[in-house]
Amino acid sequence: MPRVAAGIEYLGTAYSGWQAQAGQRTVQHEVEAALSAVADEPVAVVCAGRTDTGVHALGQVVHFDTSATRVPRAWVLGANSRLPQDISLLWAREMPAHFHARYSALSRSYRYCIVNRGQRPALAAGRVAWVHRPLDIAPMRAAAAQLIGEHDFSAFRSSSCQSKTPMRRVTAIAIERDGERITIDVSANAFLHHMVRNIAGLLIAVGRGAAAPEFAAEVLASRDRTRNAATAPAGGLYFTAVRYGAGFSVPDDVSAIMLP
Repeated sequence: MPRVAAGIEYLGTAYSGWQAQAGQRTVQHEVEAALSAVADEPVAVVCAGRTDTGVHALGQVVHFDTSATRVPRAWVLGANSRLPQDISLLWAREMPAHFHARYSALSRSYRYCIVNRGQRPALAAGRVAWVHRPLDIAPMRAAAAQLIGEHDFSAFRSSSCQSKTPMRRVTAIAIERDGERITIDVSANAFLHHMVRNIAGLLIAVGRGAAAPEFAAEVLASRDRTRNAATAPAGGLYFTAVRYGAGFSVPDDVSAIMLP
Protein backbone atom coordinates (compact mmCIF):
# COMPACT_ATOMS: atom_id res chain seq x y z
CA MET A 1 0.00 0.00 0.00
CA PRO A 2 1.51 3.36 -1.01
CA ARG A 3 2.72 5.72 1.71
CA VAL A 4 2.17 9.46 1.25
CA ALA A 5 3.81 12.28 3.19
CA ALA A 6 2.34 15.78 3.48
CA GLY A 7 3.31 19.14 4.96
CA ILE A 8 0.74 21.10 6.93
CA GLU A 9 0.46 24.54 8.47
CA TYR A 10 -2.21 25.55 10.96
CA LEU A 11 -3.26 28.16 13.45
CA GLY A 12 -3.89 26.23 16.64
CA THR A 13 -6.02 28.81 18.47
CA ALA A 14 -9.35 27.10 17.85
CA TYR A 15 -8.15 23.53 18.47
CA SER A 16 -7.53 21.27 21.44
CA GLY A 17 -4.09 20.46 20.09
CA TRP A 18 -3.03 18.12 17.29
CA GLN A 19 -4.04 14.71 18.62
CA ALA A 20 -7.56 13.40 18.01
CA GLN A 21 -9.63 13.29 21.20
CA ALA A 22 -13.24 12.25 21.71
CA GLY A 23 -15.54 15.24 21.98
CA GLN A 24 -12.79 17.75 21.11
CA ARG A 25 -12.01 19.70 17.96
CA THR A 26 -8.44 18.80 16.95
CA VAL A 27 -6.17 19.39 13.97
CA GLN A 28 -5.67 15.66 13.40
CA HIS A 29 -9.42 15.08 13.16
CA GLU A 30 -9.83 17.83 10.56
CA VAL A 31 -6.87 16.61 8.49
CA GLU A 32 -7.98 12.98 8.54
CA ALA A 33 -11.54 13.90 7.57
CA ALA A 34 -10.32 15.95 4.60
CA LEU A 35 -7.85 13.33 3.36
CA SER A 36 -10.40 10.54 3.81
CA ALA A 37 -12.80 12.43 1.57
CA VAL A 38 -10.13 12.80 -1.12
CA ALA A 39 -9.09 9.14 -0.84
CA ASP A 40 -12.70 7.94 -0.67
CA GLU A 41 -11.63 5.64 2.17
CA PRO A 42 -10.64 6.11 5.83
CA VAL A 43 -7.21 7.73 6.26
CA ALA A 44 -5.23 7.81 9.51
CA VAL A 45 -2.22 10.12 9.72
CA VAL A 46 0.95 9.97 11.82
CA CYS A 47 2.59 13.31 12.62
CA ALA A 48 6.19 14.35 13.22
CA GLY A 49 5.37 16.09 16.50
CA ARG A 50 2.17 16.57 18.47
CA THR A 51 1.30 20.14 19.41
CA ASP A 52 -0.71 21.28 22.43
CA THR A 53 -3.89 23.32 22.63
CA GLY A 54 -3.32 26.76 21.12
CA VAL A 55 0.06 25.90 19.55
CA HIS A 56 0.57 26.61 15.85
CA ALA A 57 2.58 24.97 13.05
CA LEU A 58 4.27 26.06 9.84
CA GLY A 59 6.08 22.82 9.09
CA GLN A 60 4.15 19.88 10.50
CA VAL A 61 4.81 16.69 8.53
CA VAL A 62 2.52 13.66 8.43
CA HIS A 63 2.39 10.34 6.62
CA PHE A 64 -0.50 8.04 5.78
CA ASP A 65 -1.03 4.78 3.93
CA THR A 66 -3.75 4.53 1.33
CA SER A 67 -4.82 2.36 -1.56
CA ALA A 68 -6.08 5.48 -3.36
CA THR A 69 -4.03 6.68 -6.32
CA ARG A 70 -3.84 10.46 -6.51
CA VAL A 71 -1.27 12.86 -7.94
CA PRO A 72 0.28 15.23 -5.35
CA ARG A 73 -1.70 18.20 -6.65
CA ALA A 74 -4.97 16.30 -6.13
CA TRP A 75 -4.14 15.56 -2.49
CA VAL A 76 -3.31 19.22 -1.83
CA LEU A 77 -6.19 20.84 -3.71
CA GLY A 78 -8.71 18.24 -2.61
CA ALA A 79 -7.78 18.42 1.07
CA ASN A 80 -7.65 22.21 1.14
CA SER A 81 -11.11 22.47 -0.41
CA ARG A 82 -12.41 20.57 2.63
CA LEU A 83 -10.20 21.91 5.43
CA PRO A 84 -11.15 24.95 7.54
CA GLN A 85 -9.40 28.22 6.73
CA ASP A 86 -6.92 27.90 9.60
CA ILE A 87 -5.46 24.58 8.34
CA SER A 88 -3.71 24.15 5.00
CA LEU A 89 -1.97 21.27 3.23
CA LEU A 90 1.24 22.67 1.71
CA TRP A 91 2.55 19.71 -0.26
CA ALA A 92 2.14 15.96 -0.70
CA ARG A 93 4.31 13.24 -2.23
CA GLU A 94 4.61 9.48 -2.30
CA MET A 95 7.37 8.16 -0.05
CA PRO A 96 9.26 4.88 0.41
CA ALA A 97 7.46 2.37 2.63
CA HIS A 98 10.08 2.77 5.37
CA PHE A 99 9.52 6.53 5.73
CA HIS A 100 7.97 7.50 9.06
CA ALA A 101 6.99 11.09 9.83
CA ARG A 102 8.04 10.74 13.47
CA TYR A 103 10.76 8.10 13.63
CA SER A 104 12.60 9.11 10.44
CA ALA A 105 13.00 12.71 11.66
CA LEU A 106 16.56 13.80 12.43
CA SER A 107 15.61 17.06 14.14
CA ARG A 108 12.73 19.39 14.84
CA SER A 109 12.55 23.16 15.24
CA TYR A 110 10.23 25.52 17.09
CA ARG A 111 9.94 29.29 17.28
CA TYR A 112 8.60 31.20 20.26
CA CYS A 113 7.27 34.68 19.46
CA ILE A 114 7.05 37.49 22.00
CA VAL A 115 5.69 41.02 21.78
CA ASN A 116 7.65 43.07 24.32
CA ARG A 117 5.86 46.36 24.97
CA GLY A 118 3.66 48.00 27.55
CA GLN A 119 0.41 47.52 25.64
CA ARG A 120 -1.14 44.14 24.92
CA PRO A 121 -1.32 43.16 21.24
CA ALA A 122 -4.69 43.04 19.52
CA LEU A 123 -4.03 41.92 15.92
CA ALA A 124 -1.64 39.20 17.09
CA ALA A 125 -3.73 38.07 20.07
CA GLY A 126 -3.42 34.31 20.48
CA ARG A 127 -0.45 34.25 18.10
CA VAL A 128 2.24 35.72 20.35
CA ALA A 129 3.16 35.90 24.01
CA TRP A 130 2.93 39.37 25.53
CA VAL A 131 5.59 40.47 28.02
CA HIS A 132 5.06 44.04 29.22
CA ARG A 133 8.30 44.34 31.21
CA PRO A 134 11.42 45.20 29.16
CA LEU A 135 13.47 42.17 28.15
CA ASP A 136 17.26 42.25 27.72
CA ILE A 137 18.24 39.62 25.16
CA ALA A 138 21.96 39.63 26.09
CA PRO A 139 21.47 37.70 29.37
CA MET A 140 18.81 35.59 27.63
CA ARG A 141 21.42 34.49 25.09
CA ALA A 142 23.91 33.76 27.87
CA ALA A 143 21.33 31.59 29.62
CA ALA A 144 20.35 29.81 26.42
CA ALA A 145 23.97 28.86 25.71
CA GLN A 146 23.98 26.73 28.86
CA LEU A 147 21.20 24.55 27.46
CA ILE A 148 23.01 23.57 24.26
CA GLY A 149 24.09 19.94 24.03
CA GLU A 150 22.74 16.62 25.23
CA HIS A 151 21.28 16.83 28.72
CA ASP A 152 18.68 15.46 31.08
CA PHE A 153 15.85 17.99 30.59
CA SER A 154 13.68 16.74 33.45
CA ALA A 155 13.41 20.31 34.77
CA PHE A 156 11.88 21.35 31.44
CA ARG A 157 9.23 18.64 31.00
CA SER A 158 5.61 18.68 32.12
CA SER A 159 4.35 16.30 34.79
CA SER A 160 2.20 14.62 32.12
CA CYS A 161 5.13 13.96 29.76
CA GLN A 162 5.08 10.32 28.63
CA SER A 163 8.57 10.11 27.16
CA LYS A 164 10.58 7.15 28.43
CA THR A 165 13.72 9.27 28.75
CA PRO A 166 14.33 12.95 29.59
CA MET A 167 17.54 13.00 27.54
CA ARG A 168 17.45 15.39 24.59
CA ARG A 169 20.09 17.00 22.38
CA VAL A 170 19.54 20.71 21.78
CA THR A 171 21.59 21.82 18.77
CA ALA A 172 20.75 25.53 18.61
CA ILE A 173 18.92 28.31 20.42
CA ALA A 174 18.84 31.69 18.65
CA ILE A 175 17.30 34.80 20.20
CA GLU A 176 16.66 37.89 18.09
CA ARG A 177 14.95 41.25 18.61
CA ASP A 178 13.33 43.37 15.91
CA GLY A 179 11.86 46.39 17.63
CA GLU A 180 9.18 45.15 20.03
CA ARG A 181 9.30 41.63 18.56
CA ILE A 182 11.52 38.94 20.11
CA THR A 183 11.87 35.43 18.69
CA ILE A 184 13.41 32.35 20.28
CA ASP A 185 14.30 29.59 17.80
CA VAL A 186 15.10 26.17 19.26
CA SER A 187 16.26 23.06 17.39
CA ALA A 188 16.78 19.61 18.88
CA ASN A 189 16.69 15.95 17.95
CA ALA A 190 13.34 15.75 19.76
CA PHE A 191 11.39 17.58 22.46
CA LEU A 192 9.71 16.69 25.73
CA HIS A 193 6.16 17.81 26.52
CA HIS A 194 6.19 21.59 27.20
CA MET A 195 9.99 21.66 26.78
CA VAL A 196 10.14 24.70 24.49
CA ARG A 197 7.55 26.62 26.50
CA ASN A 198 9.53 25.91 29.68
CA ILE A 199 12.76 27.04 28.01
CA ALA A 200 10.98 30.21 26.88
CA GLY A 201 9.60 30.78 30.38
CA LEU A 202 13.07 30.55 31.90
CA LEU A 203 14.60 32.86 29.28
CA ILE A 204 11.83 35.42 29.82
CA ALA A 205 12.55 35.38 33.57
CA VAL A 206 16.23 35.99 32.86
CA GLY A 207 15.47 38.69 30.30
CA ARG A 208 13.37 40.74 32.73
CA GLY A 209 16.01 40.45 35.46
CA ALA A 210 14.17 38.02 37.75
CA ALA A 211 17.04 35.53 37.46
CA ALA A 212 20.71 35.57 36.44
CA PRO A 213 21.89 33.74 33.30
CA GLU A 214 23.54 31.13 35.54
CA PHE A 215 20.07 30.15 36.72
CA ALA A 216 19.64 28.13 33.51
CA ALA A 217 22.51 25.79 34.42
CA GLU A 218 21.23 25.47 37.99
CA VAL A 219 17.74 24.50 36.83
CA LEU A 220 19.11 22.05 34.28
CA ALA A 221 21.36 20.36 36.84
CA SER A 222 18.57 20.15 39.41
CA ARG A 223 16.37 17.97 37.15
CA ASP A 224 13.51 19.43 39.18
CA ARG A 225 10.62 21.09 37.32
CA THR A 226 9.62 23.00 40.46
CA ARG A 227 12.93 24.90 40.32
CA ASN A 228 12.14 26.29 36.89
CA ALA A 229 10.24 29.44 35.91
CA ALA A 230 6.58 29.46 34.85
CA THR A 231 5.64 27.80 31.57
CA ALA A 232 5.30 30.37 28.78
CA PRO A 233 1.84 30.69 27.14
CA ALA A 234 0.95 28.34 24.28
CA GLY A 235 -0.07 31.05 21.80
CA GLY A 236 3.48 32.17 21.14
CA LEU A 237 4.72 28.75 20.04
CA TYR A 238 5.14 27.56 16.44
CA PHE A 239 6.31 24.17 15.19
CA THR A 240 8.41 25.44 12.31
CA ALA A 241 10.27 22.57 10.66
CA VAL A 242 11.26 18.91 10.61
CA ARG A 243 14.53 17.75 9.06
CA TYR A 244 14.90 14.34 7.40
CA GLY A 245 17.70 12.63 5.55
CA ALA A 246 18.32 13.83 2.00
CA GLY A 247 17.14 10.51 0.60
CA PHE A 248 13.54 11.30 1.52
CA SER A 249 13.42 14.65 -0.34
CA VAL A 250 11.09 16.25 2.18
CA PRO A 251 10.76 20.02 1.58
CA ASP A 252 12.51 22.06 4.28
CA ASP A 253 12.01 25.57 2.84
CA VAL A 254 8.94 26.30 4.97
CA SER A 255 7.66 29.83 4.50
CA ALA A 256 7.46 31.95 7.64
CA ILE A 257 5.17 34.51 6.02
CA MET A 258 2.46 34.06 8.64
CA LEU A 259 4.66 34.44 11.69
CA PRO A 260 3.82 37.60 13.64
